[in-house]
Parts: sequence; structure tokens; C-alpha cells
Amino acid sequence: MAKPAQTPAAAPTEQAQQPEQQRGPVMKFLGGPAKWADDRTGVGGIMAGRIPNLFNLRKVFPDHWSFMLGEIALYSFIVLLLTGTFLTLWFKPSMGEIEYNGSYQLLRGLPMSEAYASTIGISFDVRGGLLIRQIHHWAALLFVASMLVHAMRNFFTGAFRKPRELNWVIGATLLFLGMTEGFLGYSIPDDLLSGVGVRIIFGAIESIPLIGTYLETWFLGGEYPGDLLVPRMYMLHILLIPAVILALVGLHLILIFYNKHTQFPGQGRNEKNVVGYPFFPVYTAKAGGFFFIVFGVITLMSALMQINPVWEVGPYNPAEVSAGSQPDWYIGYLEGALRIMPNWEWHIGHTTWSWNIFIPAIIGFVALPFAIAIYPFLEKWVTGDDREHHILDRPRNAANRTAIGVAAISVYVVLMIAGANDIIATHFHLSLNAITIAMRWLIFLLPIATFMITKRICIGLQRAAYERVLHGSETGVIHRAPSGGYSEPHKQITRGEAYMITQHEEQLPITPGPTTDENGVERKATRKERIRRPFTRWFFGHNVPKPTRQEIEDAAHHHGGDHEQEGDSEVTSGQQDELEGSRN
Repeated sequence: MAKPAQTPAAAPTEQAQQPEQQRGPVMKFLGGPAKWADDRTGVGGIMAGRIPNLFNLRKVFPDHWSFMLGEIALYSFIVLLLTGTFLTLWFKPSMGEIEYNGSYQLLRGLPMSEAYASTIGISFDVRGGLLIRQIHHWAALLFVASMLVHAMRNFFTGAFRKPRELNWVIGATLLFLGMTEGFLGYSIPDDLLSGVGVRIIFGAIESIPLIGTYLETWFLGGEYPGDLLVPRMYMLHILLIPAVILALVGLHLILIFYNKHTQFPGQGRNEKNVVGYPFFPVYTAKAGGFFFIVFGVITLMSALMQINPVWEVGPYNPAEVSAGSQPDWYIGYLEGALRIMPNWEWHIGHTTWSWNIFIPAIIGFVALPFAIAIYPFLEKWVTGDDREHHILDRPRNAANRTAIGVAAISVYVVLMIAGANDIIATHFHLSLNAITIAMRWLIFLLPIATFMITKRICIGLQRAAYERVLHGSETGVIHRAPSGGYSEPHKQITRGEAYMITQHEEQLPITPGPTTDENGVERKATRKERIRRPFTRWFFGHNVPKPTRQEIEDAAHHHGGDHEQEGDSEVTSGQQDELEGSRN
């Protein structure tokens, strides 16, 4: 049978080259934010169908004790959810007045709200109720405390830099919501102590210019305290805010998984790898065990250390104030700001603008998480650094950042002390007015002093690390020469320690560029460069540079006879290329 003749293949036709599509003004405007979001969340790949593998159980995570601070916050939140579910079964969020006839004899016959009576009933009439209440309260304190310390670790090590700015903002939002949630939970028992705090907060809301009284009336459904205060705070406390926190915690963990975890500098670690252990089975086992440790410690604290004994202060009465009342510690800085704020008021027409309450209570409450959230973007603008960072900084190598953090902590401490000025005055027999005036001065002077001291300490540690790489560590052994002189031999440090010391990037201040371009035309610096130049000079100008390869070779040659050798652990000339490679 004859085969059909093969026809020659048609020559491929050249496709007409399409001109590059020009983006319109809207797409140009949205291009920058879209790229910013894609670099940090991978949303562009998801939209294109490239779904990242977020369920890789063998994903490697680094290992360091400070990484457990975030886990403590997570596990404390889980404890809060478990114990809060138990408490909702017995708590009655009602301000209806009843006469107490429960088992606590000292309160029998007193009129009180159903909310307060149910709190007393949980404490004395429900089996295990008092323990669960105290576990819930201690877990709330630990939740906020661990978030603060976790944020401090991330701040001082530079973990907030690209691509983790969004996760940092989520963390600041969680801190704000955690403080709000803690205050609401502290307030709904409707005891005298919490009622004083609620009265202060609503006084602060009234101080908001023009709309404060309307906001209070809208929330309360009338004049303070009304009948809806506890039910509405209760719904915020058990439903709305926990749902938002739970969603943000989930997003926070997803971004940690997607962006990979940061790691401390060390031998074998760089910006493109992660040195550690797989998520499964190593960290799943560690995380499960650590959860029960955190739960056990909270339970032990709750069993041995009493907290918030509401039966001692009695039910809330708007006409009464408990002596020496203090809020929970995470709200203490607002109390201190209120106490030291001068009496600033404006009287415009028939309105009073109470800056003496609005600035410390409203702006102060928002300022803490806002300042935390905005800092990464301020530092990025100053440094101009838009690279990804997965290796953490040693705090000493970022002297100004560390000094800023310590100065902020000093402000927080001063406000906390000012919030207890009456307790300090009565216990130490001091003048209350003198303490208040001293706190007003310290709120400005102490941050400046702590900033300068911390910066000098960091620069001194940088110089010590510089000398340590070049000359080794001190041995503590003093030798006397035949001529009568004394000397101390140094011991060369290990390769891993030298690598850790010199691994950080060395950033230099912005210097004026050439005054003319390649064509000899006068070049003018942009306005952004002119504004940023003094800030970068301030931020990086005093940092001690890392030793160069030539300095290491000269030091090894000059002091070779004085070093005590450690065999293979010493930094040899053949390893200096690797150390020099970490120099930017």
C-alpha cells in the first residue's frame, strides 16, 4: 500500500513583536504598593496561581531561647481562651441590682449588680472557680508582658526589617488589642476598684474635643454608668476583640512561616539559608511540651499568689473611690501620664478643651502601639536600606537603635513610677507635690541621659569586639619579664566567634556625591538626599568599623609570638577571606 507523500513542514512564521504595553497612571500608582505587598506576603504569586507551600512540615527553623518569648504569648492566649470559655458559663453580664445572699457572709444583704454577684459566686460557690479566675487573670498579665518583651527582642535585633514590616505592624496591633482586652476583662466584674478605672476611662473619652460626650452617650445609651456598660464591654471582651486577635495571630504565624524565621549571626549562617531543626517532629514536640510548661507555671502562680480579690473592695458605687487604687501594670503608664500632666485647658465659647486629660489618656494610649508600628518605616527612610534581612543584628552594632529603645523604656518606667506617686509618698513619707515635679523633669531628662549612656556603652562594646578579633581575648595570666616588665598574653578567639563578631553589615553615612556628572554638568543633590544626610550621619557616624583583612594579617604577624594557641580553633590567615567576605 502506498504511503502518502510527506509534505514539507511549513516554515515557522515570525510572530510580530508586540510593543511593550505602557501602564496607565492608575497602574503606575498601584504598582509600588502591589510590589511592596508581594515582597512581604507573596500575594502576587497567589494571584498568579503559585500558591506557596505553607504546610511544609519539614521546614527548618533556627533555635534560640529568645524565640520562645513569642511562644509564651501564643500559649498564654490559648490559656485565656480555655479559661474564658469556662468563666462565660457562670458569669452574668447584667447591671441589674439584686441583694446578695451567697456564701460570702461579709457581703450578705448588700445591694449589688448581677455581674458582681456572679463573680463572687464563681469565686466561692463554683468548684474550682476561684482557681480558673486567677489563671485567667495571670494569663492575661503574662500575655501582654510576653508581647512587650517579644517586641523588645525584635526591636533590639532588627527583626522588623524587610520583609517583616507588615508582621511588625500586626504585632503592634496585637499589643494594642491585648491591652484593651485586658482592661475590659478587668472591668466587667463591676467591683469598686475596676469601677474607678472605668470612670477614669470614660472621663478620658469625654475629654475628646467636641465629640467626647456624644461618644460616651452613644456607648452607654444615656448618662454614666447606665445599664448597658457591663453587657457591652462583655460582648467586646468575649466576642469581637478575641476574634480579631485570633485572626491576627493566625496571619502573624502564616507570615512567619512564609518569610522564614530570622536567625542570629554565626558560622555557616547567611541571608539565604536557615540553620536549625525541622518543624516536624522536632519543634512540634518542643512546642507541645513548652505549652504544658507555660500552662503549669500559670496554674502554679494562680494557686499560690492571690490576684484581684474583688470581695475585699465590694461592689461598685459611683460615689465611692477605693484608697490607693492602682490599675494593672500595662495601664499604669497612662495613670502616671495623667498624674504628672499640667492643668492645660482651653475655653472656647461654651466648650472646654481638656488637654490635661486628652493628651495623656487618649493620645498616650494610642501613642505606644503607634510609635512601635511606625519605627521600621522611619529607620528605613533614614538608612535607605531596601534589602531583605534574615540575619539579626547584635544590639551593640546598632548603637542608635539600641539607645532609642532604652530611652523609650526609661519613659515607660518613669510613667509607671508616677502612676504610684501617692503610694510612694505615703510609704516613704515624701511630699506628693515634690514627687510629681520630679517626675515631670525626669520624663524629659532621663531619656536623654539613658540614650547617651547606652550609645557610649554600645560603641565601647564595638571597640572591644574590634580589639578581640585583632588581638584575641585576655587570659588573665600576668607574665613578668627578666627585665622587670609585666605583660598579659592573649588567646586567639575561635573561628565561629570571630565570624559572629564580624558578620554584621557595615553601613556608612550618606556623603555628598560628585558635584558634576559624567558630562561635566553640575549635579545637585535631591531634596530627599539633603534631608536624609544629617540623619544617616547621626545614625551611623560613630560606629566602629570592622577590622579589614590587612589589619587581621598585620595583627597576627605582629602578635604571633604572644598568643596562646588553640590548635584548629584559632583564626588562621586562610580563614581571613571568609571573615573579610562578611564585610560590606
